[in-house]
Amino acid sequence: MGTVHDILEAKGKQQALLSGLDRREIEAAAAYMADEDSGIGFLYSGWCQAALPHRRLKDSQGWQVSGERVVLIVEPGMRPGPAGKPVHVGVPYGSRARLIMLYLQSEALRTGHREVELGKSLRDWLTRLGIPVGGKSVEAVREQAERISRCKLSFEVKAGVSKGLVNQTIVDTAIFLDLDDKTQGSLFVEKARLSEGFFEQLKRHPVPLEEPAIRAVNNNSMALDLYAWLAYRLHALKGPTPVSWRALKPQFGMGFGRMDNFRARFLDNLKLALAVYPAARVEVDESGLILHPSRPPVSPKARPALR
Repeated sequence: MGTVHDILEAKGKQQALLSGLDRREIEAAAAYMADEDSGIGFLYSGWCQAALPHRRLKDSQGWQVSGERVVLIVEPGMRPGPAGKPVHVGVPYGSRARLIMLYLQSEALRTGHREVELGKSLRDWLTRLGIPVGGKSVEAVREQAERISRCKLSFEVKAGVSKGLVNQTIVDTAIFLDLDDKTQGSLFVEKARLSEGFFEQLKRHPVPLEEPAIRAVNNNSMALDLYAWLAYRLHALKGPTPVSWRALKPQFGMGFGRMDNFRARFLDNLKLALAVYPAARVEVDESGLILHPSRPPVSPKARPALR
């Protein structure tokens, strides 16, 4: 799937736009290839196999998604409400929630501590990823941060005929300002402390991702999911591995009723994920995908030492 990168290298962006390829694919590949900031982020491998919803659910509704080896269940948290009745805040969703999760995990591994500095640090990091933090964007980030801080999750991991269950919260302390506070001086003022169980899982199973790739598809939650999944999956393969559409839909298409609608959206976003992962070797056929062993997006030599 290196065609778009070959055309960009040989003929440049303007000629690539005349090639008949998807414009979004060309734009993502061009942005990735021109990006000289080679930062690295990290995700727990469980999040690379089962991710958050793409769109908002009802605030009281839970979320379940099944990967090849993992089933993720996310329960919405609650906050104090009027008249002594708690109210649900909803499950985190969309690209902003994914970027906040990536920040929390990356910073925790970089520093070697469960406590992660927020406020200006998070704002600077989001800006570095091409997310303007101001106006409605501030409110969107605050909302997703609160949802992350209050939700509970469980990963059910399958290994042969055995299953292991991990129940945990993501963070131990709140990571948001009061939503009634309209001051613009600092996005967040508190530290977030990852729960001990989540941090231990992250240290044991981190998946390195390229910040330029994240930056190029930062507003597309399915493309982010597919990039993370391929980064986790491809380098560990021993040979060509088929994955059927039936297996892909529970993992990436829970919001789609019809298979043909899911396939069309999946393939559009797969193009974006491959545009920012040039080494990925993936074939598409009528039955699904064929994954081939590929170099990881971040080579072992380029990975920073984790504390």
